[in-house]
Amino acid sequence: MATWVVRLCFAFVFVVNVQCALGFALTPEAYMGAYELAGVPGRVATQGIGIAFLMWNCTYPPVIWQPCRHRALAGVVLAQQIVGLVGESLIRATLPVGHDLLASSIDLFITFDAAGLLLMSASWGFLLLLERRAKQSALRQKTEISSC
Repeated sequence: MATWVVRLCFAFVFVVNVQCALGFALTPEAYMGAYELAGVPGRVATQGIGIAFLMWNCTYPPVIWQPCRHRALAGVVLAQQIVGLVGESLIRATLPVGHDLLASSIDLFITFDAAGLLLMSASWGFLLLLERRAKQSALRQKTEISSC
């Protein structure tokens, strides 16, 4: 059951990330204004962000498919989420006054990345805790059987 919770949490973040990535890459005009970008350079920059989002999300499918087999990759996904959250927060903290639309756009990313980090790390931690308890229980049972 815990494995499925991990899959669902990582899959939820993955689907929202990919939806955002595809939006930026395929319809950049819809997002350029929120980042104070315009013209050809704005379109290309927005598409580049979308491509970067897609690259970032290549790590998710193996973890969603087999979380226990891809433990190190799950750690990479969580590290990526932390880097994104910290980076966005630093950008937001240094944003000068007068860029309200830009600030609110960054705030959305911060909110989603914080929620995603919480969901994924809580589910991953729960899975690891249950595995540890199962191993300890199996070890106790083995010890009890051998002492008979």
